[in-house]
Amino acid sequence: MIFKVYYQPSMKINPRRENTRSLYLDAGSEVSARRLVEENTSYNIEYIEQLDEKALAYEQESPDFKVTEFNAE
Repeated sequence: MIFKVYYQPSMKINPRRENTRSLYLDAGSEVSARRLVEENTSYNIEYIEQLDEKALAYEQESPDFKVTEFNAE
């Protein structure tokens, strides 16, 4: 499943809507997606959205669409 994760780049700065960014992640569940982001970044996660087929097709039309992969250590 592909998830869209909305986040703030830093936990040290108060969240502002203007600073919200997003990434796409392939994970088995929302819990797994949250765990991957928390273990591999210092992002402040705002919201995680599971993309259905139509939403994913729409997002894939963007030239900025890229599924983020974290290296397993």
